[in-house]
Amino acid sequence: MTDSAYRVETTPRLAQWRIDNLVSFTYRKSDPFKIGNWNWHLVVEKSRSFSTKLYPEIKNLTRDSYPIASFNIRLISSFGGRKVLVHPEVRDKQLKTSDDFIWVLEVPSTGKFIIEIEFLDLKTASSNGSEYHSIWAEGSIQKESSASALSSHGRMLSESIHTDIIIHASDGIIEAHRAVLAARSPVFHSMFSHDLKEKELSTINIPDMSIKACEAFLNSLYGNIKSNDFVNHRLDLLRAADKYEVLDLKEACHESLVEDIDTNNVLIRLQIAHLYRLPRLKICCMQYLVKFGKICEIQDEFNAFIQSADRELIAEVFTELLSVWKGF
Repeated sequence: MTDSAYRVETTPRLAQWRIDNLVSFTYRKSDPFKIGNWNWHLVVEKSRSFSTKLYPEIKNLTRDSYPIASFNIRLISSFGGRKVLVHPEVRDKQLKTSDDFIWVLEVPSTGKFIIEIEFLDLKTASSNGSEYHSIWAEGSIQKESSASALSSHGRMLSESIHTDIIIHASDGIIEAHRAVLAARSPVFHSMFSHDLKEKELSTINIPDMSIKACEAFLNSLYGNIKSNDFVNHRLDLLRAADKYEVLDLKEACHESLVEDIDTNNVLIRLQIAHLYRLPRLKICCMQYLVKFGKICEIQDEFNAFIQSADRELIAEVFTELLSVWKGF
């Protein structure tokens, strides 16, 4: 079994290494932990000063596969009360060796420490090495698009080629194809297979979506959505995917929402996970709030959350607090 003193706890973008005690003149290297496409290590060295290193595992890495990392790193100390030391944000730094990122600082000689890293972005080189691309921007929606529809479907929608159904959004209309909608959604299939008003009138009313969100939804069904449109309309897409039972789109939204949890959105994401039955998102939000101690940083928002959120969800949060959160 792995020694807990060397284990780094992670969510998709956050890593925390809890160190109970460091004697003078200490070298300690963490177990590998997975963030993005790489296994990482943290190293702490303590003599007259305290230094922290972050680097990817060197084995099996080629020149073009070294990560270009953007991240925040901070050290939390319990000595004399909770103290937080923050390194300036690191942007687009290529990490090849254990000497590429070193943070040297003065810390007390005793007490417990937490080293926390929040990865903002990870990039890798294109096949020809001329450009770098975010591994997260290229993730779930590209897989969903390529697996869900032929590229020609995009032209069918954008150029209104032989459309036979009109969709009324809250602030506009868009033309589409029954066959594509029916193939992608069992709910649409049922509408067009039975004598319902949608079949008779050749219209579908979606009053809870704007025309922009509706276009993003249709583009995702046709396999033609752009990454930025997907990210900007994720919540609308999730609601529509759940309502119309488009399971692959719902899962793509689920994966994407897990990838960029932070203090500004974690409580909203937790409620979304509960409402739409997204277990992995719920687990990651709980970890972020409780295991990683982020509840302390958003106390006002959390107080508002417990006043308005679902009672069952609040009970789950407090159960997790009682069982997991040990603090210092």
